[in-house]
Amino acid sequence: MTSEAHWRGLERIYLAAPINRNLKPRMIVGDGICTVSMSISDSMHHTADALHGSIYFKMLDEAAFFAANSLEPEVFMLTSSFNTYLTRPVSEGVLRAEGKVVNQNRSQIISEAVVYNEQDKEIGRGSGLFVRSKILLRNLPGYLADKSE
Repeated sequence: MTSEAHWRGLERIYLAAPINRNLKPRMIVGDGICTVSMSISDSMHHTADALHGSIYFKMLDEAAFFAANSLEPEVFMLTSSFNTYLTRPVSEGVLRAEGKVVNQNRSQIISEAVVYNEQDKEIGRGSGLFVRSKILLRNLPGYLADKSE
């Protein structure tokens, strides 16, 4: 399998995740990088009418996670730990999280991510430690391209 095919497979398994059915995010994976974007709706707000921290975390973790998994062609990665910093409140618009691998060795990968608002202002950042699981990517729904593609 080529790197391009692997990255498209990661994008497909991301979109196949049940949590993404209603949120409708978009993702692009490359070599050690990943961008996740999502439109914000008021259904994602906490009681003070701003974006709930769980959405910041979701976007940051996924951008960092899939950047890491872009370098692992056989198995699904797992988030071992993740630090999140919410740096600016937001309540509307389209957000963009950009993740990149900053360190890797045989047993783990460290990635960082920053999430931006539509004015390209940082609204959050995070970093995570990702480890290889025993879950084969080829067994996950959507990873292998449909023969009709």
